[in-house]
Amino acid sequence: MTSTQKRIIINRIALTFSTLSAIIALAFLFWILGVLVMKGVNALNWNIFIYEGSPPGYAESGLRHALIGQLILVGLATLIGVPLGIMAGTYLSEYGKNSKLAHTIRDISDIMMSAPSIVIGAFVYAVVVMPMGHFSAWAGAIALAIIMIPVILRTTDDMLQLVPGTLREAAFALGAPKYKVIIDVVYRGAKAGILTGVLLGIARVGGETAPLLFTSFNDNFFTTDLNEAMPSLTVTMFNYAISPYDDWQQLGWAAAFILSMFILGLNIMGRLILLMGKRK
Repeated sequence: MTSTQKRIIINRIALTFSTLSAIIALAFLFWILGVLVMKGVNALNWNIFIYEGSPPGYAESGLRHALIGQLILVGLATLIGVPLGIMAGTYLSEYGKNSKLAHTIRDISDIMMSAPSIVIGAFVYAVVVMPMGHFSAWAGAIALAIIMIPVILRTTDDMLQLVPGTLREAAFALGAPKYKVIIDVVYRGAKAGILTGVLLGIARVGGETAPLLFTSFNDNFFTTDLNEAMPSLTVTMFNYAISPYDDWQQLGWAAAFILSMFILGLNIMGRLILLMGKRK
């Protein structure tokens, strides 16, 4: 057998195992999605969106409190995390570049992206919840923002570096100051990628449960008080799913379906925006 024939056989074996691995992974993914869609759609009804949580056995029971609470928590985290992430990414790309400080921030950011979210929750519990003496929506939003910032920071840094340096040089040659070049030239050239990073960051924190158990905790009633414990869809889903009551378990499936569709929608939107940006 020649060396060429050996390479062809090894290539076919590797291709076969790779294809089988991909098929198995996709089969599990579609299995999970199939079960989630079937049980989630069956559990959906109008009461979920108009009623708050109730004791087991009550027909007028829903997830309105958790849906609104989830939007408040993610919205606050977005308001905190997006500006900080974009500004930090701008510093790395436009000012820090290849300095030691910039490389250190990038390394820390990479570590933060892989850190377990429950660790972030424990940290915010120690520095925010304990001094305040109680759980709050602010603490939950801060925990989610800390998780969101590294995602947006790295995406912004990468997208800004893709903008050709000649565009910056042309703007400088016209006498534009650096901040005008960044705002009017660099941001404009990377806006699709930055927006995609923001959407992915929101999707990343939208499904978090562990940090909220330490920070905003949960509430079975509707509230908009940011200084008190705040209901969230993820923690409510967790509590309902492990309960022994059939009606609460149905609400848990509905919450899982709604949350999955929300995150899936954000991811698809991010991909579409990035694709449209590349075509331009």
